[in-house]
This record gives sequence, C-alpha cells and structure tokens, in this order.
Amino acid sequence: MNVEILAIGTEMLLGQIINTNAAEIASRLADHGLNHQFQGVVGDNPGRMEAALRQAIARSDAVILTGGIGPTQDDVTREVVAAVADVPLIFDGDYAETMRRRWEQLGRHFPESNLKQAYHPQGAIVVENPRGSAPGFILDVDGCLVVSLPGVPIEMLGMLDDQVIPFLMSRSGTSAGVVTSRVLKSWGLSEAAVGERLDDLFTSSVNPTMAFLASAGVIKVRLTARGRTPHETEALIAPMEAEVRRRLGDHIFGVDGDTIEGIIQQQLRDRSWTIGTAESATGGLVATQLTAVPGSSATFRGSIIAYAPDLKVSRLGVPVELLETSGIVSEDTALAMARGARTALGVDVAVAVTGSAGPDPLEVDVGTMCVAVVTPIAERSRTFHMPGDRERIRTYTATAALHQVRLTIDAS
Repeated sequence: MNVEILAIGTEMLLGQIINTNAAEIASRLADHGLNHQFQGVVGDNPGRMEAALRQAIARSDAVILTGGIGPTQDDVTREVVAAVADVPLIFDGDYAETMRRRWEQLGRHFPESNLKQAYHPQGAIVVENPRGSAPGFILDVDGCLVVSLPGVPIEMLGMLDDQVIPFLMSRSGTSAGVVTSRVLKSWGLSEAAVGERLDDLFTSSVNPTMAFLASAGVIKVRLTARGRTPHETEALIAPMEAEVRRRLGDHIFGVDGDTIEGIIQQQLRDRSWTIGTAESATGGLVATQLTAVPGSSATFRGSIIAYAPDLKVSRLGVPVELLETSGIVSEDTALAMARGARTALGVDVAVAVTGSAGPDPLEVDVGTMCVAVVTPIAERSRTFHMPGDRERIRTYTATAALHQVRLTIDAS
C-alpha cells in the first residue's frame, strides 16, 4: 500500500509553524511496512486543496490529510473531501449532543460554531478523537482511502496509532511486512566524498536501499530494508552495513540514536575524566552541546568564553607575546587557550576554539577556525576553513571541536 501525506494549513506554507506531523506519520508508516512516496503541504484554499487531493488520489492507495477539520471558517477539509468524492456532508446529531454535554460538564458555554465538527462526508467511517472535539474520518474515493485527521499533534498521533494504522494494515493485507532502517553517522568527509566511496552500492542495491543526509558537517548513511520479519530485514542490512563501515573506516563515529555529545560523555566516564571549554568565536556553543546530554554534570565542569584578547591573557594565561607573534586566530593560540582552561577549570580535558566567523575578517579569512584539545596524555590542534555565513561557520566549528575531542581522547 502506497500512502501519501498531505498537510493542510497556510501557516505551514508561511513558515509560521513546522510540519512535524509529516515526520511522525512517515516514521510510523515505515515502522509498519507501509510505502510512503509523496508528501505535501497546501494552504487553506478550497480550489488548491481539491487539486492537490485529486492528484494524491490518482497516484496513491491512501492519503492521510492533517488539519482543516476544526470549527472555524478556514477549516474546509470536510467540504473539499466531500466535493472530490461527489457526496454530501452528513450531520451527526448524536455527536453534536456529545459535544454539548462535554462543554456543560466543564461549565463552559458551547459555541454553536462547534457543530461544524459534527459533519462528515456521506459513507465515511468516523475516527474518534478522545483528546479533542474534532473527529476524523476515512472515506474510500475511487479506490483510494482518504483519511482526515486533526492538525493538533497530540490528537492526531493518538488517532493514528490507535485507529488509522491498524485500519490501513488490515486493508493492506499481511504482505506489508517490516521495514528496518540503520543510520550510520560519519564525520570528516564531505557528502560528495562519502557518495563517491559508496556510489556502486547506492546504484546497485534495491533491498536494502541507501540514502545520504547531511547536517552540520555530519554525513549520515541510511540503509533501509524491507522483509517479512525483523530478523529478515536485519539480515539484509548486515552485509551492506559491514561494507559501508569498511569503506568509511574511522570516519564512522556512531549509529542510529548515537550523538557525539553522548559518545564523549561515555569516553570521559570510562576514564573518570572531566572536561571544560575555552571559546572565543563559538561563544559557548561547544559547551552548550556538551551539557545537552542528561548526566553531563558528572563530566562537565565549566566554560570560559574569552572573546576579548585581554581575557585570553588574564583568564586563560595566553602569553601576550604569543598573541603578537602568532595572532589571535592560530593553532598556537588555541593550544595555549586549552592549556590555560585545563588549569583554570581544573579539568582533565579542555577544548578551545578561536577563529574568524565573520562577517568581517579577523586577521585571517572569514571561516578560518582553529581548534585545540589537551588531555593528560595527548594534545591536538587543527585549522578548519568553514563555508557559509557566520551562523553556519560557528555551528560547523562546534561540531568539529567535539569530534576533535573524541579523536584526541581515543588517542590518549
């Protein structure tokens, strides 16, 4: 069964809210072996909604609509679905009375506009909404199941899990099977370089399939297999995962839910070490990521944000002569900052960042960023040339700094 997702709401087109519903629905479809090839967003305009729905019906076995079934004038999903199916809207008097009683029990005035939610297209199966007042519905339109759910996530997800997914599974038959994904996370290679190393696997494999996702310098390789049982899908993924790991080698640092912060925390715990940061251009971003992990207080002691040159001298003990000879943006200065932070913060591991994040250059070209890490056993420094605007440079550098920590601890 091919299931399409169509979100209704002008607020999503305008960027006022993020369409998180699509991601949640897509994840559940994959978990249950239901194919998902298209998803879209359309504003609260009946003409455009009808066109989008007709297109979805023509190419999919089921369409899940979210939004547009509330009580206000711009909630027109019911009307659009009824028009596409060429059926009238039916008023459910029993549900109308249920809504009235619910409001009375809460001691609230019942707005008559809520009665709009008691309508559904003729022939539709009603999907109960225990967490809200807008019930959904399922209607067969020209052989395609049109499922209409509220846009409110907590309402939509409950209805999806408890009623819609079981219904779709029963209609799809037992052949839907299982879909399993494995995400291998790499750092240190560009997306293009990863793609080149894995090109033949990408083009030749049908089951499992391969996809690439890039985020803040981390390149993810997603392997997805379809089979009759979880054991079968795992067996399909295993040989390809082994080959990807062989080709990417030490660039792979984690899998699935692993995060670089969590990996570092475990490294520190294993050695009973603590960590701190000395940051200039990143302004505390490295410390923010390190402390995002629950339990980080066991390993993280503190951070010194020394933006001004005189603070690098007074707080981190960077020699004035070093700043004059090597400059603020240099590996020598980054190392001196890390050594100073290790002493000032009383930590085993210190990571330091200094650089030119822009928009105006500082001593060197914008994007030139220096990172240094000092442990009780090893020291490491490296200069990066980060692309993009100021925020991207800072974000990518914070990620790079964490990976330098991981690599330096590994070498210790």
